[in-house]
Formats: sequence, structure tokens, C-alpha cells
Amino acid sequence: MADFLQIVKERVVVYDGAMGTNIQTRNPTLDDYWGKENCSEVLVLSRPDIIRDIHADFFRVGCDIVETNTFGGTGIVLGEFDLRDRVREINVKAAQLAKEVAQQFSTKEKPRFVAGSMGPTTKLPSLGHIGSDAMVDAYEEQAAALIEGGVDVLLIETAQDLLQAKLATIGVLEALRKAGKRLPVTVQVTLQESGTMLLGTEIGAALTALEPFDVDIIGLNCATGPKEMNDAVRYLALNSTKEVSVLPNAGLPHNEGGHAVYKLAPQDLAEFHKHFVVDYGVRIVGGCCGTTPEHLKAVVDAVSGVEPAKRDVKRVGAASSAYTTVPFDLEPKPLIVAEEMNTTTRVEHFRNLVRGKKYDDILALAKKLANEGSHMLDLCCAIVGEDEKGYISTILERIATRVPAPILVDSTEADVVEEALKRIPGRAIINSINLEDGEKRTSKVLPMARRYGAAVIALTIDEDGMALTADKKVAIAHRILDLATKKYGLDPTDLIFDALTLPISTGQEEYRSAGIETLNAVERIKKELPGVKTILGVSNISFGLDAYPRRVLNSVFMHEAVDHGLDMAIVNYTKIYPLYKIPQEEVDLARKLIYQQGDGRDPLQIYMAHFAGMKGKPASSTTAHVRLKTS
Repeated sequence: MADFLQIVKERVVVYDGAMGTNIQTRNPTLDDYWGKENCSEVLVLSRPDIIRDIHADFFRVGCDIVETNTFGGTGIVLGEFDLRDRVREINVKAAQLAKEVAQQFSTKEKPRFVAGSMGPTTKLPSLGHIGSDAMVDAYEEQAAALIEGGVDVLLIETAQDLLQAKLATIGVLEALRKAGKRLPVTVQVTLQESGTMLLGTEIGAALTALEPFDVDIIGLNCATGPKEMNDAVRYLALNSTKEVSVLPNAGLPHNEGGHAVYKLAPQDLAEFHKHFVVDYGVRIVGGCCGTTPEHLKAVVDAVSGVEPAKRDVKRVGAASSAYTTVPFDLEPKPLIVAEEMNTTTRVEHFRNLVRGKKYDDILALAKKLANEGSHMLDLCCAIVGEDEKGYISTILERIATRVPAPILVDSTEADVVEEALKRIPGRAIINSINLEDGEKRTSKVLPMARRYGAAVIALTIDEDGMALTADKKVAIAHRILDLATKKYGLDPTDLIFDALTLPISTGQEEYRSAGIETLNAVERIKKELPGVKTILGVSNISFGLDAYPRRVLNSVFMHEAVDHGLDMAIVNYTKIYPLYKIPQEEVDLARKLIYQQGDGRDPLQIYMAHFAGMKGKPASSTTAHVRLKTS
């Protein structure tokens, strides 16, 4: 059998049309459904002649690939019809039926293919209708049966919930791994007339979440006609590194006599598809609800011999919430990650909220941080001796679908990280990995990042401890990049390096040049490791100082770091000043402290002396006396 993806690279591939619409035209009886009305999957057992005939009709008009009659073939859906124990039988039979017909129509010049259809089920995991593990298992079971039946492509379609799409993908990829096979995988989301998925997800957020997975095609199907899909199709064509598929309905459905009626004419569907191919570079087209063999014949005729527009999309780093995407390469820099939702800092407010299980207050805090300008939220729920996994799971159930900012999952415990990733609809970032114990942590976390499509923050720490010099920081970054990309299959754009912000404010000799070394490391990492991004926990630079001089130093250091290539900063955004709001003398003193320029004197002492006894600063931004804190 010819390779499906190779055919896609050579010409436009045309899918079939609606299974349900074409079943209805054949008027099966309730007995044909075994008394299980609307469970069309049973027809592969009770009336295989109907299903075989539909496949043949689409191949007869020139379609390249048909979908198995298994849209509702998971145990989740079949269980609602008391058919849970027949999942394997139904899916295997459906695949075999379609393959038999495909082989009858295949020629050397025009091979025909079969896609194993997997619909969205009837559950929305983002809303807690079903657990993540149960949904993964359901798709893995269905995919395994379709693979056994001989399908050429695995098609996850009509995804309405982004978390469901991710979990389905995980299950399908796991089934392929266990089967020891490599088949093309397609994921298609469905957008409402509003332009978003059912729960409000924009196409950019969906693409960001799905792009890191080892799938071959990302596309759209169902819900609307091609006209309403236009903007999203263009977005995918411009931003996805995968092939793009488009399978619209025959227009928007109209309710007539309690039935959905689709009125888009075959020629209109064909013209839209030709537009998608010629102008956007789409190579996989077809039909969904309401589309008939007549529709698809018009599509075949319209796109045959047509040269798709050239697409050359490079992978870029990004994270997404349940709603929107946030590119790592944000302008103006840096991308701000809120630090206030961390139980391990000296500020007790969030820790007390977590301990008190004040989840409504935590949700309010998350929304406040996003509204104040933070682009992402760093979430850490670790409290010694307490239930970190329970805390982070419950908090994510509250905020993951209610806050527009993506989440950094911040934990040293791999099982806590995985539990969190199971609950995040968009693309998360894992904070963090390092080489302190060699590959002990990376061997757990990097496969997890690959499985859930997450990005990873990597700290420049190895078996010798925290790297203090730029040379050592950069060497560790090179080592982690090689490990992540070569051993675990991550892309450089999946990695964000933290060159470590160490305090230059304590007077400790070994840390005096820490600011310079970190800035130089940031600059070199960006130059020597193309594709990766950089991040710093900015406020560590000023640890021990009082409020106002600390804010000044943090603000100047962040500005210098951005000039050296910093992409992201974990910081309390409300406590960072634009440099034009800081007296120039104070900016200069902070720079001299960072770069250790004291003209023979200690720049730290000069900095502290400037603020000592200073009067006239607002009570909210300074104190009467600046000192190093010893507690």
C-alpha cells in the first residue's frame, strides 16, 4: 500500500463526506439498530451492506480516503448503549469493512485509504465529566482496535474540548507505541460559529496545545460550513508546521421540522476547497455533516491537478491557556510570569490561602494577576508534610478553565507535575528540571513533557551544584539541550533556560559577580542554542534589601537582562518600575552594583549608603533605613 503522507506531499487528498447523512438516506429500521436508536456503529455488525455501500459511493466519485463508521466507537459512548463489551469487535469490523472496499477501488495510480474515525465522546474532561486517565484509556482501546482492523490513518475528529483533544492524542499515540506501528495521526478540532471551540478556545490556543505532539495533520471539521472556517484555516496554514485538513459541513445547519438540514450546494463547497488549496496551501479536504457523494465529486473535480500554495512554517515556542495562546517571543520583552502563586516564597499570603483551602480567593488572585499584566502564572503548592498533589489538583480544577493565562507547573515532585498536566487544557510549562542528581529528574520529567506536550524550564544546576560562572551555566545548558532533544525527542523551542539569578546584595564574596555572570550566560545561551528561550527569577538578585532599593535593583537588572536577550521573567509585575520613573542617579548606582564598578570602593556599600536614612519616599515604596536582612 502506498504511503498516505507521501501522497499528501504529492497532491491534494480528498476525504469522504458525512456518514450519518448517508446512512439516513438508506432508512435503516430500529431492528437494524438492535433497538439502540442513533447508535449507527452497530450497523457495521447488523447491516454491513449499508456501510460498505456508503464507502463505495465515495470511492466511486473519486475520494482518496474514507472514514470508518466508528465516530462513537469508544467505550464511553458504546457503554451508554450497553455495548461496552463490544468496542473491539465493532471497531475491528468497521476497519475491515472499509479496507475491503478500499482495496476494491485501489489502483497503482490511485491508491485508496481508510481513516479510523474517533469522535469526541459525550464527556468534557475540562468540566470534570470524566477523569483524564479514563479518557486516555478509552481512546487507546479504540485506536488499538482500529489498528488491528488495518486502518491507514488514525483520525481524532470533532474535538470540542481542548483537553479532550490532548487526552485523545495521548491515548492514540500510546496505542501505536504498544502496537509497534507508526501510522499517520490527524487531530481535527471543531469551531462554533463564534470562531471558538465549545468552551471558548481560540484556534491559536488549540494549535499551540496540539503542535508539540507527534501528530502529522491538524485541522478543522464539523459545526460550520467552509465560509465560517476561512479565518481559522488561514491561521492554521500560516502557523502550523503540520499538514492542514479541512472537512466542513455542507453549510450551517438549519432546523426544519426538528431535523438539521444542510443547504450548501456541491459547487459552493468545491469552490471554497479550491480556495483553501490554492491560496492557503491546504492539502487535505473533504466533507462532514450534510455532505453527499455529489458534494465530494464536485470537490474532487475542483482540486484535481491543482497546485497548493507553498507553506514553510517554522516551529515557535508558545504556551496556551484553555482560551488563548501566548508566544514565548513576546514583544515588548520580557514575558511576565507572576510569582505570587508560590507557597515556597517568604511571602505567606498564598501559602495561607492554600492551607486554608480558600479556593475562591485563589481564583480571584489568579484573575487579578492576569488582569494586572502578568502573561503567565507560576503555580507552586508545595508545603512540607502536606498534600501538594491534592492542593494543586483542586486549584487547577478551579482556575484552568477560568483564567486566560497559561500555567507554569512548579514542583520538585514528578508525580505532582503529571497530576497537574492531566488537568490543564492548554499547553503548560514544567518548572523545572536540572542535573543536580544527574539524569534522575530529567528521566522522569522529560518523557512527561513529551507525553503531555509541555514546555520545560531548565535550571543551570549540575552534580556540582548551582553554576556560578557564565562558562559553567552555558555548558550545563548545552548538556541539557542535547539530552532533551537527542534522547527524549523534544524540540529546542520546548526549552526555556534559567541561568539562575543569585543575590548580589548579601555581601558574600562568591556572589559579587553573580549578576554579570548571569547576564553573560543569558546572552550566550541565546546565541549558542538557537530556538531556546531564557527566563530568570528576577527578584533573587536583590534578596535581603528593603523594599524601595530592592525594587530599583530588580527593575534595573531586568532591563539589563532584556538587553542581553532575556525572554521571560518570573516577577511581581506591580513591583517593577520603568527606568524613566527611577531617578537617574539610582539607576546608575544599580548598574554599578550589577557590573561591580566601584572605583576601588565596594559598589554594594555605595548603593546601600545612598538609600540609608533617605527621606521623602512614599511609605509604600521605601523605608527610613536600608539594611541587609539576616532572617
